[in-house]
Amino acid sequence: MNSDETTSQGLDVRAVFGYASDRGLRRDQNEDSLIAADPVFAVADGMGGHEAGEVASSICVRTLGEAPFIGEHLPEVGSADLQLLLREADAGIRDATGGRAGTTLTGAVLVRSDSGRPSWLVFNVGDSRTYRLTNGALEQITVDHSEVQELVNMGQITPDEALIHPRRHVVTRALGTGSDTGADYWLIPVEPGDRLLVCSDGLTGEVSDAQLQQILSSVANPQDACASMVEAALRSGGRDNITVLVVDVEGSLESSVPAAVLPGAAEAQPASGSTD
Repeated sequence: MNSDETTSQGLDVRAVFGYASDRGLRRDQNEDSLIAADPVFAVADGMGGHEAGEVASSICVRTLGEAPFIGEHLPEVGSADLQLLLREADAGIRDATGGRAGTTLTGAVLVRSDSGRPSWLVFNVGDSRTYRLTNGALEQITVDHSEVQELVNMGQITPDEALIHPRRHVVTRALGTGSDTGADYWLIPVEPGDRLLVCSDGLTGEVSDAQLQQILSSVANPQDACASMVEAALRSGGRDNITVLVVDVEGSLESSVPAAVLPGAAEAQPASGSTD
């Protein structure tokens, strides 16, 4: 867990986060990566196998970690700035893997909007997801770039049918694969008490939104919430790598755990928030 602080329009804003990752019960290695370093919080889910997926996701988060605004709290950053970084990551992945691997990416940057208000600039490529818990209600901010989501949008299957569809893991956008790499963006004003969940599909493929809402609403410590969600995914089968990042917006909280950049994320972190 980590805290960062700034003051804007009389509001003392601190981002407090926890993170956890596990290779799951059926995968030989963990191809997920994450970055949690103010002001960037993101998860990348590598695809390709034989270590290529891990390379793709690692390059992706490393590119974000080298952004000029890393360490700058509430930077004035927009979607065009992020898209330049994603193009750089896409090119780096192609050079390193020869087009054999790719990665999804989702997350948020804590920015200062044009009005000066602290806001989340949420971004997404692929089927990893970013959610927000507000006043106890959980909303999925991002929209999956996947074949089943397209079928849902066309009314050919229901959201429940999408959960068990045989092609539910087929993504239509990714970085490094030569396919569509364009990200979707959302600018959302920050409110104290909001909780952000950023995760790979290894979590959402095993744990329902209702279960996620229950954990996020009842477990106050973000590191403990991450550990609980990983445990729930493992109990449900753990068929994929599972990576979870929870970010709270608080008015006052002490720092206890350093920022993390985890290319090829390690096993699930203990509830204390310590890292390997």
